[in-house]
Amino acid sequence: MTRTPQILRWGHQALEVEIGVTEDGAARLTHAGLPGRTAPARRSWPAPALVEVTAAGHGRAWSGGHLVDTSLGGRLRYRAHQVTRDGGWHVFTVELHDPETGPAAEVTYRSPDGIPVLRGEVTLRNDGETTLHLESVSSLVVGCLAGGPQALDDADLLWAENDWLAECRWQRQPMRLTTPAHGGRVSRTNRRAGFALNGQGTWSSCGRLPMGGLTDRRTGRTWVWQIEHNGGGWHWECGARDETAYAALFGPTDTHHGWRHPLEPGAEFRTVPIALALGDGHGDGGQDEAFAALTRYRRVQRRPHADHQRLPVIFNDYMNCLMGDPTTEKLLPHIDAAAEAGAEYFVIDAGWYDGDNGGWWDSVGAWEPAASRFPGKRGIHEVLDRIRERGMVPGLWLEPEVIGVRSPMAESLPDEAFFRRDGARVTEAGRHHLDLRHPAARAHLDQVVDRLVGEWGVGYLKLDHNIDPGSGTSAHPGETPGTGLLGHNRAHLAWLDGILDRYPHLVVENCSSGGMRWDHALLSRMQLQSTSDQQNLHLYAPIAASAPTAVTPEQGAVWAYPQPEDSLDEVTFTMANALLGRIHLSGRIPELEPEARALVHEAVAVYKTIRADLPHAVPSWPLGLPAWDDPWIALALRTPAATYLTAWRRPGGDATATLRLPQLRDSAAGVDLLYPSAGRAVSAWMPETAELSLTLPTAPSAVLLRITPTAPGAP
Repeated sequence: MTRTPQILRWGHQALEVEIGVTEDGAARLTHAGLPGRTAPARRSWPAPALVEVTAAGHGRAWSGGHLVDTSLGGRLRYRAHQVTRDGGWHVFTVELHDPETGPAAEVTYRSPDGIPVLRGEVTLRNDGETTLHLESVSSLVVGCLAGGPQALDDADLLWAENDWLAECRWQRQPMRLTTPAHGGRVSRTNRRAGFALNGQGTWSSCGRLPMGGLTDRRTGRTWVWQIEHNGGGWHWECGARDETAYAALFGPTDTHHGWRHPLEPGAEFRTVPIALALGDGHGDGGQDEAFAALTRYRRVQRRPHADHQRLPVIFNDYMNCLMGDPTTEKLLPHIDAAAEAGAEYFVIDAGWYDGDNGGWWDSVGAWEPAASRFPGKRGIHEVLDRIRERGMVPGLWLEPEVIGVRSPMAESLPDEAFFRRDGARVTEAGRHHLDLRHPAARAHLDQVVDRLVGEWGVGYLKLDHNIDPGSGTSAHPGETPGTGLLGHNRAHLAWLDGILDRYPHLVVENCSSGGMRWDHALLSRMQLQSTSDQQNLHLYAPIAASAPTAVTPEQGAVWAYPQPEDSLDEVTFTMANALLGRIHLSGRIPELEPEARALVHEAVAVYKTIRADLPHAVPSWPLGLPAWDDPWIALALRTPAATYLTAWRRPGGDATATLRLPQLRDSAAGVDLLYPSAGRAVSAWMPETAELSLTLPTAPSAVLLRITPTAPGAP
């Protein structure tokens, strides 16, 4: 059928989206940006399609390492669209169908009012008469990020390396390194490759964050995306079609994760959601604007919880403290010291359930306290009661998805409750992995939570995850491991929703060997994210400063772990690491000298004076996103009334740095030193350039400043 080409426009005051539909009904996302900057009308648009799909017998029209230019995606034709509202969200639904083989796609775009973020997901339905064996389905395809050779020349790719102890390390490289110009005598401009990243296994962020971006180094215009999936089955690629940059984002795929899904006639498959944030530029501010938009989006999209506004101070006994060896005798002095420092929660970390003096790794699963660690008539309840007596809420560490091979639960739960491949239980590092699709697995964990929270009165659970059991589980005949893993991931989210429905006061922390499962699917439910297991206070600074790229400041838990052998500057440095996030106080506080302990108490007191502002602040980086070895690092959180700025100086650089705060240009401003009050920082504000000159005479050292505009031009 031939029709007149049309453009479907949708959006709100902060974002406008255009879908181009050609004469034959092919649909493309042709423009996404600020209202009033629409793309020129045209009769055809470059690939890729609005939805890209591969399935057995249905591959790609242009072979290579990418997952665009698919035969099924190319056959999908526009059928209808609908514009609706869902509370504060604008919703745009586009219906597509393949008249040849029967599949139909419902593409749903959502955007929160006033925030330049596009959230996309796809529901694929088989309206045909035979089973369609899916191998990949895109969640979001955007083919309009940069158009023309000059735009590609100016484009930089963004991504974040994310290793254990070295999380959230953002990288930037020219797009032309992976998408070079082909020259003038090229008959086909489509390419066989581009830049692509994958996540694999049960750790969604092991190796790289499930995020990425594209920025124009000339104008500053930036797109940043996140894949909202709590497992490692994700893939994104960024390349060029007809000299136009595209990004295609997926959950698990057959090529990368062994994922295949039989879609029977009448059945549906829903992809994992993707969010895409825009920073419009204005010089060098586009990258910060994109992360600010993503921060606002994360807040409106997540599950509401009182913790996000109260931001209580948490003491956890693990890092640079008891390190998995808690006992009544060791805990009591730390409980008293934590209370004196101003902590409001006290969390007993790993090891509380096993009496083997450090051999708890492969015995986890029953979650009963070890009598040898907590002797006496009341056992662990003596410790929990002391925490409450000192005015704090008790918390416990759990690793719910694993059962140690020595745990009694390894025998009492059926084989079907565990990850299996080829009929055998998966065993990794002395542990089995629960499959939360199975009712016995969920019932076991529900009973544990009901006992700890409902009966013992625990108000905080740190949920850890320290193994990667590989590609997934094959629980049913013909099920691929990648399909089983996706099913478990979704059951895991449903289980979290269930415990928070039962215990709405409960605070739940997301931890996975530090930041190995750092994704918005989990953070849309859980109140905190452990940012790292890094024990070196100097190396924690770039992690803490970069954390707001991947989590809202009020959810980013940063260790502050002073040691008796630390200098006073180092005590200040480790406390400053956490002041623009969530304080996870630890370390050997009872052993500190009075001056060092006073610095800890002062930091907590200062934090309590600013924490009400943090849930409403958006981040920026006055020295750019930090590199791992940068001698100077800076993070700013800005609110309508003030900008809070933490600056770190590490050995190897000059004593003075110039920090850029373009949102305060032409504003007179007062600069207050909040922490440490006796610090020797020297600062000078230059309103005409919106720059702050800051001198820290020693290294290492760190300060928390408040910059308050005193004239028009405030943000």
